Amino acid sequence: MAGLYIHVPYCHKACHYCNFHFSTSLKDMDKMVDSICTELLLRKDYLDQRLIETVYFGGGTPSILSSDNLSKIFHAIHDHYSIASSAEITLEANPEDITETSLLCWKSLGVNRLSIGIQSFQNEYLHWMNRNHSSEASIKCVTLAQKNGFENISIDLIYGLPTLTADQWRAEIQTAISLNVPHISSYCLTVEEKTVFGNLAKKGALQPIPDEISEEHLIILIHELLAAGYEQYEISNFCKPAFESKHNSSYWQRKPYIGIGPGAHSYNHRERAANISNNSLYIKQIEKNEWTGSIEILSDIDQYNEYILTRLRTKWGITLIEIEAFSLPDIEKTIKLLTQFVNEGFLYIKDDIYLLTTKGKLLADEITLQLMH
Repeated sequence: MAGLYIHVPYCHKACHYCNFHFSTSLKDMDKMVDSICTELLLRKDYLDQRLIETVYFGGGTPSILSSDNLSKIFHAIHDHYSIASSAEITLEANPEDITETSLLCWKSLGVNRLSIGIQSFQNEYLHWMNRNHSSEASIKCVTLAQKNGFENISIDLIYGLPTLTADQWRAEIQTAISLNVPHISSYCLTVEEKTVFGNLAKKGALQPIPDEISEEHLIILIHELLAAGYEQYEISNFCKPAFESKHNSSYWQRKPYIGIGPGAHSYNHRERAANISNNSLYIKQIEKNEWTGSIEILSDIDQYNEYILTRLRTKWGITLIEIEAFSLPDIEKTIKLLTQFVNEGFLYIKDDIYLLTTKGKLLADEITLQLMH
């Protein structure tokens, strides 16, 4: 079993925090769609003919695609890959693109899960982040999707915003809960280089919030969502029973996947591959029927580091049996660290699985770095 990721590198406008690969120039979109279809053919053997159990359209903003272009990609997928009849097929969408017409189109093509980029229910923060929708549109698009038969819906929220108070954040979460969506992803704002916020930070015009505030926001998030019946199955991801993101879960469980489109990544147990992150160069390359992305052969230590990086954040945790399988040169050091983290209250053991405590989740990045080789 494997996953398929399609990167659609276009957005209506640039959000001030985003450092993903995208363009706001839409002039070559038709060529890009043709190139994505060609790459699907060129790399159809990358996964050794494994059955595809998850398909994920990310970006960028996949909901920006016309019905004809999206249909063209779906036809190419079905022409060259075996898709499980029960496959989870996710489309990332922004509220401004969600209409009754678009929903009917997506459903007819086989999309059965929506991931909606809401980010905030407060207009002042949406404007500050340069989002292209209002808080009213956020709520309306979710109810419209539900009305049109989409049950499996995830929404994204951002916390750690300057001036966002604990009470405001709690109200944001309660609004999300009231929409009765089965999945909520929530991330702390990070100020990245080569973004508007990054440039403001360099000039001293944007100050990062203290760690204590972002930690308080995360604790509120966990408390409110657990009380509402959600499970925290990864530090930033919460779901109602049976509504985990199967696609993202496959990343965290190190299942193989192929990434199609500029900037996309792939993994097949032996190696990690990366596509060029330049739209025009990607199109030129694929038009020659060539794939010239970069390939990294993964050593045992590389595989171990990825295991720690992805699994420790999840409800599946890490185990000594799996760690020992990587043949690390100094495994005693790792075991000693795990024992130390348990004694300090950052990890606990359940059924021989090491899992993060709430205290550990606040310092997950630091714990992960210490465990990596």
